[in-house]
Amino acid sequence: MPHMIDFENKILRGDCIEILSETNEPFADLVFADPPFNIGYEYDTYEDKVDSKEYVEWTDRWMEACCKVLKPTGSFYIAIGDDFAAHVRIIGDKLGLTLRNWIIWHYTFGQQTKFKFARAHTHVFYFTKASHPKDFTFNDYAVRVPSDRQLIYNDKRADPRGKMPDDVWNEYSRVCGTFKERQRWHPCQMPELLLARIISVSSNPDDLVLDPFSGSGTTAAVALQLERRYTGIDISESYVANTGIRLRSFKRAANGQDEDSRLLTSREQLELKRLFVDVGIPAKEILESSKLLGIFTEQLARRMNNNKRYPKETIAVALTDLTTWVMRNLRTSC
Repeated sequence: MPHMIDFENKILRGDCIEILSETNEPFADLVFADPPFNIGYEYDTYEDKVDSKEYVEWTDRWMEACCKVLKPTGSFYIAIGDDFAAHVRIIGDKLGLTLRNWIIWHYTFGQQTKFKFARAHTHVFYFTKASHPKDFTFNDYAVRVPSDRQLIYNDKRADPRGKMPDDVWNEYSRVCGTFKERQRWHPCQMPELLLARIISVSSNPDDLVLDPFSGSGTTAAVALQLERRYTGIDISESYVANTGIRLRSFKRAANGQDEDSRLLTSREQLELKRLFVDVGIPAKEILESSKLLGIFTEQLARRMNNNKRYPKETIAVALTDLTTWVMRNLRTSC
């Protein structure tokens, strides 16, 4: 029977139900699951179109397996499509999970259809094992954004910490084929910045993040950049191997062997990108306003929660360096 060390910072090949059943000790601080939606995606080893009853029973089993390895203080996020969202909600209730939010991730562009309205969203369930807010991690400082009272109206009533985002997330585009982060060896993947929001708010540095359907490896890649430990599981040998290659590139950057690590650490770079997208103000406008740059710089410091003071000049240079990334990753169509 594997000990926890066998799960730590590993991408494991196999069935997540079988692998997770090999331990009785809860080890995950956060679980993020993006299972196959049963809509016919072409994975290399998994048949994504099975009988609905079989799919629901399988969902029940893998959710239960994840719950068993989730710590009592842990959080459990599940991304799912329309067809089985209600089933996930019911199974979560059966397992004794507390629903904190039923989040809608609204894409910046949808999947075009001929005989119905275009599909442009995914459901993201946010569950916790505990029901009391003091018994689980929720780092509100990690996701707050400056309010219009701060940015536009100079309203003294504005909370200097910023405001909480709502439960409709429309900041994050689906990952296009032209995006730098796109892994062409996998048919679909979650945006890194969406995972960064979840991991930052619902875990702390050195916590362990579990993804039972590792796929393109985005959860592990983001966890690594945010200084968390990770466990990924996938049944595909090629997906596991390619995820290993992806993670090694981030490890090189973290060790200062990459050109992108000039001014900020990997974690700071990722959080800067996420803040920039969350705020939604063009970089040029921020750079031309000392007030906006100051608010932006202070908000980054709050999100990092490390008592570090960032010179505005450093953030200005880093924002300028984001220009190429923005062009590759924030287009409204593909």
